[in-house]
Amino acid sequence: MGVFRFTSVRHAASGLPPLRRRGCRRGPLGRRQTHTDKSLYALPAHWARRLSWKETAGAFRTSWDKVFDAVEHVVTWGLEHRTLGQIDAIGVDEIQYSKGHEYLTLVYQIDLGVTRLLWVGKERTIESFQGFFTTIGEEIASKIAFIRSDMWEPYLKSSASKCSEALHIVDRFHIVGKMNKALDEVRAGESRRMASEGRTPLLKKSRWLLLKREENLN
Repeated sequence: MGVFRFTSVRHAASGLPPLRRRGCRRGPLGRRQTHTDKSLYALPAHWARRLSWKETAGAFRTSWDKVFDAVEHVVTWGLEHRTLGQIDAIGVDEIQYSKGHEYLTLVYQIDLGVTRLLWVGKERTIESFQGFFTTIGEEIASKIAFIRSDMWEPYLKSSASKCSEALHIVDRFHIVGKMNKALDEVRAGESRRMASEGRTPLLKKSRWLLLKREENLN
């Protein structure tokens, strides 16, 4: 009884439907349990957010596959009962999930006071990002006012086609990286030109200085 009460409190806090007692059978952790109805899926799924799935499986004395099943069940239930509401701002990023160039596209809601993962898609292509807009629908997409992403072209193109009125905010890290690359190319070109004219390339192993005065920039 005590275990069931403890589970009920944790389960209620997760937002899943109320627990139901049923006949004894094998539960989600692979052991025979009396309060099944997939209620204990919430426990390993909860800890899988804080530990690796391998560590979670060890803590619950079960397998990695059973932890996967628990997470899949909770995520599926959450998506079926999710209310999107109005979304003002989103962030788009990619994550590498295996060796080689294997990526997932992640879209977050980053409104003031609301930060949550909205969508995950395979690859980082235009088609992949378009899948997010298909999921939320045109009405919600049309009301997005801000989009933050890096300078990956498929993200920029998809955002422009689906949220033409939104302000696109590009990651500062990538802007600085592009600027430094452009400056290095200019510096290398100047060094080659000066060397071809028989002059000492003063810019070798140095950095360009960006001066505030307009005449110096020109």
